[in-house]
Amino acid sequence: MIQLALLITNKHRLLSVAAILDVFESVNGFYQNHGEASFFNIQLFSPNAESSQVLHFGNYPLQSVETAGKQDLILIPAFAANMTQEAISENSNCISWLKNQYEHGAEIASFCTGAFLLAATGLLNGKNATTHVNATTAFAASFPAVRLYGDAIITDEERIYTSGGATNSFHLMLHLLKIHCGREVVLHIAKLFAIDMDREQQAYFGTFQPPQNHGDMLVKMAQKKIENAYQNSSTIEEIIQDIPASRRNVVRRFKLATGFTPIEYLQKTRIEAAKKLLELTDQSILEVMLNSGYNDLKAFRQLFKKSAGMTPKSYREKFNTGRMEGIGYTVK
Repeated sequence: MIQLALLITNKHRLLSVAAILDVFESVNGFYQNHGEASFFNIQLFSPNAESSQVLHFGNYPLQSVETAGKQDLILIPAFAANMTQEAISENSNCISWLKNQYEHGAEIASFCTGAFLLAATGLLNGKNATTHVNATTAFAASFPAVRLYGDAIITDEERIYTSGGATNSFHLMLHLLKIHCGREVVLHIAKLFAIDMDREQQAYFGTFQPPQNHGDMLVKMAQKKIENAYQNSSTIEEIIQDIPASRRNVVRRFKLATGFTPIEYLQKTRIEAAKKLLELTDQSILEVMLNSGYNDLKAFRQLFKKSAGMTPKSYREKFNTGRMEGIGYTVK
């Protein structure tokens, strides 16, 4: 029986915990329905629970990480995207425990922004990782020693696994089930939870959400100029020419505050504008290109695909709200 530890971390996302429990309980149910013993011994551990207390999370006793025995597989759920640094601080006593468990042979998997806590252990240094597509900038800034692949659905390296955001967690769980249980169980769970197994990347789920609370007023001025002039200005020099600082100083401070150079920021602003037009309007691809600040259709398609992971046409087919009106069935 696999000893499976689910960390009930401070600041965890309840939906992430619920999804993990639902999947692995369903796997145990599959084995039980075939007259076999449960495959996973699911236990819940908390950085807060004390050995002298009897706490519960649903039907599970909540145990302290300090008293946990050797585990085979440890799962770290997601945190709220805007609370990752607080989550690391409030779960700091899990860090040495995770490192110790890994040194004694445990596999460790993080889901979505749970990768921040896993990275804080140092176990991801020099290894591949992914996280929620909208948290990649913050992750890269916090953990430069990790090889971050922000478009990846899952990563797998040396008994350490990470997944992208939200529903990508299900793909990591299927991957773990393939390793431990085999294809029959994977197919059963994929069908039970209606999981599309052919997802290859998560770039098209991303939204450009530039930091605004960095406190550098000069950079905020440059951001505002880019956001207001992205359609009409052909160069970044035109946009920032009135800012009272040298171009070199603006670029240095801009990169430090936002994580992007001004030209990268301009391109991301334009691509985000193009996404909105593709989602919400029936404008032609040519019109979308012109209204988002581009004038070369081939270059626009290439830049869009590089950023979003698919062509403008494919993106519209996937996300246009007008096309979504026919999705689903209504019984009357």
